[in-house]
Order: sequence, then C-alpha cells, then structure tokens
Amino acid sequence: MKRRDFLTAAGAGAAASAAVAMPAIAQSAPDVKWRCTSSFPKSLDTIFGAGELMARSVAEATDGKFQIQVFAAGEIVPGLQALDATQNKTVEMCHSASYYYVGKDPTFALGTAVPFGLNARQINAWFQFGNGLTLLNDFYKKYGVVMMPGGNTGGQMGGWFRKEIKSVQDLQGLKMRIAGIAGQVLTRLGVVPQQLAGGDIYPALEKGTIDAAEWVGPYDDEKLGLYKVAQYYYFPGWWEGSAALNFFVNQEKLNELPKAYRAALVSAMAQANESMLASYDAKNPVAIQSLVKAGTQLRRYPADVMDAAYKTSHQLYDEIGAKNADFKKIFEDLKAFRNNAYLWWQIVEFTYDDFMVRARTRG
Repeated sequence: MKRRDFLTAAGAGAAASAAVAMPAIAQSAPDVKWRCTSSFPKSLDTIFGAGELMARSVAEATDGKFQIQVFAAGEIVPGLQALDATQNKTVEMCHSASYYYVGKDPTFALGTAVPFGLNARQINAWFQFGNGLTLLNDFYKKYGVVMMPGGNTGGQMGGWFRKEIKSVQDLQGLKMRIAGIAGQVLTRLGVVPQQLAGGDIYPALEKGTIDAAEWVGPYDDEKLGLYKVAQYYYFPGWWEGSAALNFFVNQEKLNELPKAYRAALVSAMAQANESMLASYDAKNPVAIQSLVKAGTQLRRYPADVMDAAYKTSHQLYDEIGAKNADFKKIFEDLKAFRNNAYLWWQIVEFTYDDFMVRARTRG
C-alpha cells in the first residue's frame, strides 16, 4: 500500500523516506490548528525533537496555514496516555511508541519492537515496501487511529548492570527496569521486571532498589547519568534491534483535512522519521567513547543468555499467537520479512561491516 492511501485516509499509507514536493497552498486554504501530545519529555531532545521537526515542516509547507503544536509528556496527558488522548480526540495526534500499549493488546508491540525483531533499515523497509503498514493500520483501525513511522533509535544497548552477567544463571532474581514483551521474556529467565519512568531509574540504581536497567543507548543514557551508579553496560539490546517511534493520527480528524494538508503532514512525518535515526547514528559513537572514558565497562551478553532469550522469545510469540489472531498474522509476516532480509544481510551488509570493523581495529 502506497503513500496515496494515507492521503486518501484509507488507513495505511507508506511515505518514502525523502520528503516529496508539496503542492502550492491556495490563499483561500483554511487555517487549521492541531495539537500533538508526545510520550516523551523535552530533555530527550532527539526523540522529542522529531515531533517538533514534523510540526515545523508542516507549517513551512502550508505557508503557516496548518499549525501543529507539540506538547511534552505530562503537559496535556501523561506520556503513556498519548494514544488514548488521540483516540478520544483530546488531541488530533500523538508522537509515541506503539509498544507502550501492549496492555491493550500485545499486537501493539509489533509497531515498535519485539525481541529479535527487525533492525532499523529492515523495519522501515517492512513498513514502506512490505506489508507492515498495511497490516498494522488494519489493526489500528479498531482504535480509530492511523499510524505513520515517526523515527527510530537504531539498535539499542542491552542495559546497565551493577554486577557482571557471566551466564544465564546470573539472571536469577535480578531486579531490572524493563517492561513489555521483553519483560515477559526475562521473567521466564528468572528476572524480576520493574516498571519505572526514566527519571526514576538513577535513584533506584543508586539505592540498590533495582540491580539493572535498560533505557535507550549511549546518547540518552549518558544524559541520565546511569554510568555513575552501574558499572557494566551490556550489548546488544536483543529486545530492541531497533525501536520505531510512531505518529498516531485520529482517523476522523485526518479525514477532515484538505488533501494538500494531508500531503504536507505525511511528508513531514517521513522527514522526522529519517532525521531521528541519522541523529542517533551521529551522536551515539561520540557518547559511547565518553562513557568508556568515564569508567564504563562494556560487556557482550554471553552466548547462553542470547540463545535462551531467543528460544524463550519465540516460545512466547507462539503462545500469544495461539490466542491472538492479529498478533499471529502480523508477526508471521514480520518474521518472514526478517528471514528474507537477513539472507541479503549476510551476503553484503554484514560482510562489509565486519571487514570495516576489523580494518578499523588494524588501523
């Protein structure tokens, strides 16, 4: 399903990564003012900034006729109620992460990330040129919203730990800040998941209330100061090989927009989607070096942890799919796309990156 489908509000458009040329806005075009509530604080400048970039781009493309004001988490509703506010028309749209709403239905996880899912390039390809957006937006129709990609963090780190993890046995009884499907997987490996807001992670680690925590990656984690209270920084973040952020737009409000405004909106969201990943790709290499200089100990997850997590994740997906037709249908499509994508990855992408990494270490 293509970009035109979103523009006609069919429910599942796929914008190209690059911005498209916008039609001229007639002087008689109406003034439209929308509100977009974010699930994120302003301090997360890269993630929150994607919403601001989207709003600026819409205004510029419509000669200021279509204005979208972006509000940080808590200014209108708490961050984890952004989707609800969009559904009930408290706001016209939100910038959030689909997997925040797995309490409504585990299928929501598939719009952002699941353990051992797709990397950033693959999920954008699945959204835009696979069946991703079509299938997901068929599901989101039940909630009266349309989704478009709203950024990606890229691959995430695997969390901060106060002690080393040398085998899967070291996970037993470990209290870790993690939620969603990843939390369910780790529960089966002996971890005791804790749900904490970002601002509460540092004091919990400092006091020993929790033993470990995951957040995003070097750039954002450094801002939280987690390296000061947990020495070991693990990788990879197998629960988030990438994390897609999402713009959710109220379906009825979208239908009310003039076609030119819808075109401006979809182009602006595509720009924000591309910009976030590029920003993290530029910032994380600098931040990881800074963290290591500050004493952070980088550790790779042991093979038995990775293998146990992979096996447990797919057992869980089978169990969810047996009870949830939406989840099964979308996950099976995602899995098929993933397997095909990695067939190509192992031929060129991985071999090139592997060579360049080794070449770098040789100088």
